[in-house]
Amino acid sequence: MAEDIGSPMDRFCGSTFWNATETWYTNNPDFTPCFEQTALVWMPCAFYWAFVVFDFYYLKASLDRNIPWNKLSVSKMLVNLGLLVITALDLIMALVKKGGDSELPLYDLDVWGPIIKFVTFLLIFIFIPLNRKYGVQTSGCQFIFWFLLTVLSIPRCRTEVRAAADRSKIDDSQQPSESDFSWEEYMYVSFFVSFTLYCCMLLLNCFADGQPTQTKYQRGENEIPELSASFLSRITYQWFDKMALKGYRNPLEEKHLWDLRPQDSCSEVMPIFAYHWNQNVRKNYKGRSKTEPKAQFSNGNVTFENPHGEKTGRKKGMASIMPPIYKSFGGVFLFGALMKLITDTLTFAQPQVLSLIIGFVEDQRTDPQPEWKGILFSVTLFVLAAAQTFILGQYFHRMFIVGLRIRTALINAIYRKALRISNATKKESTVGEIVNLMAVDAQRFMELTTYLNMIWSAPLQIGLALYFLWQQLGPSVLAGLAVMIILIPVNGVIASRIKTYQIRQMKYKDERVKLMNEVLSGIKVLKLYAWEPSFEKQVLDIRDKEIATLRSTAYLNASTSFLWSCAPFLVSLVTFATYVLIDENNVLDATKTFVSLSLFNILRFPLTMLPMLITNLVQTQVSVKRINKFLNSEELDPNSVLHDSSKPHPMSIENGEFSWGDEITLRNINIEVRKSNLVALVGTVGSGKSSVVQAFLGEMEKLAGVVNTVGKMAYVPQQAWIQNATVRDNILFGQQYDRKRYNKVIDACALRADIDILSAGDLTEIGEKGINLSGGQKQRISLARAVYCDADLYLLDDPLSAVDSHVGKHIFEEVIGPKGLLARKSRILVTHGVTFLPQVDSIYVLKMGEISESGTFDQLVKNKGAFADFIIQHLQDGNAEEEELNQIKRQISSTGDVPELLGSVEKAIKLARTESLSDSISVTSADSLMGTGSGGSLRRRTRRQNSHDSVASAASLKKKQEVEGKLIETEKSQTGGVDFAVYKHYIKSVGIFLSVATLVLNFVFQAFQIGSNLWLTKWANDENVGNDTGLRDMYLGVYGAFGFGQVITYFFCSLTLALGCIFCSKELHERLLHFVFRWPMELFDTTPLGRIVNRFSKDVDTVDNALPMLWRMVISQAFAVLATIVVISMSTPIFLAVIVPIALLYYFAQRFYVATSRQLMRLESVSRSPIYSHFGETVTGAPTIRAYNVGDRFIEESDAKVDKNQVCKYPSVIANRWLAIRLEMVGNLIILFASLFAVLGGQTDPGLVGLSVSYALQVTQTLNWLVRMSSDIETNIVSVERIKEYGETKQEAAWELEQDKDKPKHWPEEGRVEFQNFQVRYREGLDLVLRGVSFNITGGEKVGIVGRTGAGKSSLTLALFRIIESAGGRIMIDGVDIAGMGLHMLRSRLTIIPQDPVLFSGSLRINLDPFEIKTDDEIWKALELSHLKSFVKSLTAGLNHEIAEGGENLSVGQRQLVCLARALLRKTKLLVLDEATAAVDLETDDLIQKTIRTEFKECTVLTIAHRLNTILDSDKVIVLDKGQITEFASPTELLDNPKSAFYSMAKDANLV
Repeated sequence: MAEDIGSPMDRFCGSTFWNATETWYTNNPDFTPCFEQTALVWMPCAFYWAFVVFDFYYLKASLDRNIPWNKLSVSKMLVNLGLLVITALDLIMALVKKGGDSELPLYDLDVWGPIIKFVTFLLIFIFIPLNRKYGVQTSGCQFIFWFLLTVLSIPRCRTEVRAAADRSKIDDSQQPSESDFSWEEYMYVSFFVSFTLYCCMLLLNCFADGQPTQTKYQRGENEIPELSASFLSRITYQWFDKMALKGYRNPLEEKHLWDLRPQDSCSEVMPIFAYHWNQNVRKNYKGRSKTEPKAQFSNGNVTFENPHGEKTGRKKGMASIMPPIYKSFGGVFLFGALMKLITDTLTFAQPQVLSLIIGFVEDQRTDPQPEWKGILFSVTLFVLAAAQTFILGQYFHRMFIVGLRIRTALINAIYRKALRISNATKKESTVGEIVNLMAVDAQRFMELTTYLNMIWSAPLQIGLALYFLWQQLGPSVLAGLAVMIILIPVNGVIASRIKTYQIRQMKYKDERVKLMNEVLSGIKVLKLYAWEPSFEKQVLDIRDKEIATLRSTAYLNASTSFLWSCAPFLVSLVTFATYVLIDENNVLDATKTFVSLSLFNILRFPLTMLPMLITNLVQTQVSVKRINKFLNSEELDPNSVLHDSSKPHPMSIENGEFSWGDEITLRNINIEVRKSNLVALVGTVGSGKSSVVQAFLGEMEKLAGVVNTVGKMAYVPQQAWIQNATVRDNILFGQQYDRKRYNKVIDACALRADIDILSAGDLTEIGEKGINLSGGQKQRISLARAVYCDADLYLLDDPLSAVDSHVGKHIFEEVIGPKGLLARKSRILVTHGVTFLPQVDSIYVLKMGEISESGTFDQLVKNKGAFADFIIQHLQDGNAEEEELNQIKRQISSTGDVPELLGSVEKAIKLARTESLSDSISVTSADSLMGTGSGGSLRRRTRRQNSHDSVASAASLKKKQEVEGKLIETEKSQTGGVDFAVYKHYIKSVGIFLSVATLVLNFVFQAFQIGSNLWLTKWANDENVGNDTGLRDMYLGVYGAFGFGQVITYFFCSLTLALGCIFCSKELHERLLHFVFRWPMELFDTTPLGRIVNRFSKDVDTVDNALPMLWRMVISQAFAVLATIVVISMSTPIFLAVIVPIALLYYFAQRFYVATSRQLMRLESVSRSPIYSHFGETVTGAPTIRAYNVGDRFIEESDAKVDKNQVCKYPSVIANRWLAIRLEMVGNLIILFASLFAVLGGQTDPGLVGLSVSYALQVTQTLNWLVRMSSDIETNIVSVERIKEYGETKQEAAWELEQDKDKPKHWPEEGRVEFQNFQVRYREGLDLVLRGVSFNITGGEKVGIVGRTGAGKSSLTLALFRIIESAGGRIMIDGVDIAGMGLHMLRSRLTIIPQDPVLFSGSLRINLDPFEIKTDDEIWKALELSHLKSFVKSLTAGLNHEIAEGGENLSVGQRQLVCLARALLRKTKLLVLDEATAAVDLETDDLIQKTIRTEFKECTVLTIAHRLNTILDSDKVIVLDKGQITEFASPTELLDNPKSAFYSMAKDANLV
């Protein structure tokens, strides 16, 4: 049998391995049996052995365990067992039937064939229980193996069936045959049994295994189907269909979303990143060889090391976030890179197949090839494209996951860092800038990861393309290459210019957002002062600079896109020209032309991507720098405060020297607080009292000395930090709710009455920064939080400043004092009041940052030192109550010989007898106790006495409360399609001319492009070109002209579009700003600040940067698709028949996708804001969070918010992939049909066929981009929608009216104020706050307004300024109805000293005179009168002294004085004083009072009073009660009448 056979493979089989005549050169192709049994079986086996490592990796990485046995896994085991048996049998039969004695020789194939199969099946057999044990539900490698095996066995089926037919013919022919067919018969049966089993395995592998029983994370109802989807479902994203369908039927909401995959959640991502980050930090320090444990993930917190390091470690440089990112997420990334490599290779197989197709068509004329080859080529093209589609889908999916994880890691790293930055660092950057790190910079990474592989892939693609081009055109390719290389540096230069502009634009954006943030925080003050125009102008000035930068960027971008769009054309022109001109014999034919063209098209992508990638990389580089700078910034030294329990006292500072990062603030500080003692810190404004408290907390930089605290800490800051949560949450602050203790705390802190007033009791939501509470309420809630926390050490930084004196007394007795709730704790109290000092255990007096004296009250009084002066100063102000004074008098006289002190006390007592306090009501009365302020909007007078005790009524209340207590409207995420109106609005803003011009230019551009390609076909098909150089030059010239046309049109097209978009974004921002500034106050109360800022940062940024790019893409892609359809239909008209069904498929995929994706994007952006606002809140409240040591809880909250955002983000990533797979398959069908029709339609023009197929090859990418971009436009146009929505909100009355111009320049000249039956409410649907108030004030009168909390005092002033508009009645000033005036006319002619001193960052001068209309002398005069002159003179910059955000670098007292200076500068006939003296120490108070008495002698002054001396010398007093005037007369008159309410108030305070 064995004839002498050539190749080793032939010897192995014992028959021919490859026979070209049989397989290729025939009309009836077939493989040889040897080839079918070796190559076609071993290919799948080799594949599986190569990729089995992935199966091992998935076992290792799986978070689940134990899938119970089920039908599927049992069937797999059985079928696999069957295969093992058959393969073993094959081997045995071969050894039995062949070789040895039998006449059939035994070949190697008979032994090795079964062995190879057996080993492979065995490996798979082992994996089935392993996958079960490790909870892996599906395996891709196995699926692909079975798929390949099944498909590649099909040729053998045909061969075997034919052979069987031949055998039966021989048997039927009855000739006694000497040959024994038993071996062949056995093989025939064995093969078909195996083949059936292959098919079964393939089918079984299409499904995923059951759910694992043990999972690391709880799997909820709502778990993501992906976890249990089969491989097939994963690569086609079929598991996403449910969501797409749901999203198409009705808009998706949060409840429809799936849970996050555990491996993407913070709890999985963070420990890995933290571990690598810490390693990186350690590497950065020389001379430190402590080995540290892995980042432990103990009860949910990850520790990050401080890269700033101890002061000792020598630093090698900044620790960068890049190495940890590589190490943490590099694995997945590399796997993605591998996929990218495969697709890149597949891309280049396509032009090769194209050349075969063109060759096939060329041969049709002369020597036609068999038809099956044409079909084979078309199908091959389709298969290549399809494989590429699936692999790319997985690649992008992987990259997005890496992006998401990097973003999670960065956001959390930034958050954890923000909890620990030192004050010096905090000064360098504002809250807005830090939030931007999270919002913008971390986001950048996510956008970059998808493209990052282009760094190596683009050069690779370029290299391959050039190699294949060389094969087509030889050395003339180098000419084309030269063009590309010349373009690269040109582009590089432009890119670097763009980079500088981008940094500049980022800087302006930061400035603008920061300014907006401040403006919105202080909007109430701006409105009262009528200062909006000045700030609007400031914002617009920054915006103009920003727009100018954008415009320069646009020119540069247009020139780059121009360069890159003409690059492929120039390259092909230069190459073809060189090719035909070098040598007479070089003739362009169809194959050369179109294979080269499709290669040039492949080149186009990496060449377009490179510059985009470079700019993206540049932006990310900037971001990396910013994040690195932040993560490497200085942290608070955790060791600055020791916790040494061996020290005698729980809190002490020994020889402390501290600074806030620049000059020394506190020196030689020695303080000790004994156990259960109350220590008071007193001193004038700015003497460093608060700094001492901060030093105990470890917030200041310790230069020398020892600070020691032992025990749990609680801290009440001077300016209360209130979270955007319910009142109860603010007080519990993460602790368990214990009703008894809670009620005790609430009563002690005098909050009961306030809570009753709030619309939903203690479940009322508090706005950001406590916007709907008065200062006093915030302060008391802050105190209640500390008391409830039940710590050992209490640091109370002036908690009584913002509350009325009797409330202060109540709180001191009930909470702070020797009999209060905190009597057993060690506490430090910073205070301005003298009253409580006799009751404290010891007093420290601070002066200029040093302790001037200390001791008990008695000792200090005897010393006659700084403390005695402090008391005398206090008494001269004459605003203490009589009983207090008597107490002090007793206290002093008991200490013996201090005559001058006693004298001043006596004098003060006399004074106090004649005075009375406005709000002095006994503490128990339920109506008292609630500082006024902007809280009016919440006052619902629903009395629910004792509801806090009865549980039953509480339950029924709860529902009602939750509804009422929502202050902040939840952010609307619109549902459904974006209205056409929004597009119209956008196009209108761009301008009709520019819009039309862009479209026309694009059209012309495509026309030129098709023209040049058709011209090429004509040239390629022209036989005479070879002999006639003139003709050739004519072809070349026209081709060049077409190209020139393309280039020019494209440049103008980019430019018109870019300029149009910039024009539009300028317009939109102006409108947004214009409208937001003109919102009525109530809108600011109900809209959180973060949300408005989000419009100004994120949305405006989208309109600035994202939309122009997207429009450019969409328009050019849309035209390209049209061009493709036109070209293909020209070459094969029958193609039009397929277009309709394909278009429908496309349309449906697109509709489904857009509906779902848009809604997901909206949900995602809504779930993103809380991350940032929570972060902003954390940064402001960091000292409090650290003091209470609840950092971990806040980190957990932040993690939860990030995870929630990922829950919305992940499906939208998948939606993109789902769509891409479906669309690209549509595109692949276009390729299939274009090539099939070309082959089967009997086309004889190779040029046209080449053109149409090469266009079809591009179409998938174009289609995909088109939908992606158009849906991106839909999702991003939402920004326009949101801006537009804010531009259509309710506006306040006009700022300026024509008739105002007739008013005299100094109006109001007399200052008469008349209220006529005036009514007002805060918002629609709320009760009236003033119910028909009438009174008359003549010019120059001084009037005090008193009344209990909630009586409507503040509302009166707000109504006077028309911050709230009248609901009936009117107010006349100088006989003019104010409702008929422009708001600015009115507000600029009234002066107010508001309750909270608000300052803006900028120079001191801008803060006093934002319109810059006053001279320096006037400003200095005002400063002198407001006692700030010496302070300002001492500043190096004088009037240009930069004030920090919110005035942080001035003390509260100084800020109050700045407000006084503002009033003095404006000096109009009418002054309103709103509780202006609540938060100020006595000295400042005294200064303000004196100044007002002298400077505003001739003016009408309305004072909302808190203290007696403020109203005592007034001409009239208005007593308000429940929104009505009960009394209106002079104070003396009212005190003479024992029936008056004023009298009873005075009586309550024991003053009469």
